[in-house]
Amino acid sequence: MDYKGVIQQLKAQANPANVAGMARFGINTNATLGVPVPVLRAQAKTLGTDHPLALQLWASGIHEARILASLIADRTQVNRSLMNRWARDFDSWDVCDQVCSNLFRYTPYAREKAVEWSGHRQEFVKRAAFVLMAGLVVVEKSADDTDFLPFLDLIEREAHDPRNFVKKALNWALRTIGKRNRALNKLAVARARRILKQEGKAAQWVARDALRELNSEKIQARLR
Repeated sequence: MDYKGVIQQLKAQANPANVAGMARFGINTNATLGVPVPVLRAQAKTLGTDHPLALQLWASGIHEARILASLIADRTQVNRSLMNRWARDFDSWDVCDQVCSNLFRYTPYAREKAVEWSGHRQEFVKRAAFVLMAGLVVVEKSADDTDFLPFLDLIEREAHDPRNFVKKALNWALRTIGKRNRALNKLAVARARRILKQEGKAAQWVARDALRELNSEKIQARLR
């Protein structure tokens, strides 16, 4: 299917009621059609990998088209320049998370960009840094525990950021690291306790919420 056909199909599935529901979850509804992600995933399976089409879909600026682009883009053709361009275009937390989870975390540049973007001024670019960290904990099965220690340093450094979508990603990354194994759990808990000593409501929330889960009997039992 060509670009016009895909866009027509997306528009045919538009659902204004879904758009209203998305707004309640803090999703930017500009250029949004209300097509559910499972529908986009099914469409991506039909389309298969198509990098030129992915680039066209991203350029459309349509919310769902950009999520679909992240599902059909060729990971081997993703370079630093594309990652920077797409990250600068992030205007909603869900697009940020979908692109990082579906595409960016599988590239050779994921760690590099996670570190680079961790101090970025733009809210969703900075969020992407910590979403990538959380994603890498999951997909890098053979990584050594020490590979994740720099992430803890960056989480501690940025824990003061009060922006909602940044602090939630910081918390997500911290919790994910702490759930990988017992050794990292101890390190993440220790780091959360250090963050708890920082001034500011954001850091306090990031640490307390992480400690609540990482110290829970459910997590401790699973790690044992």
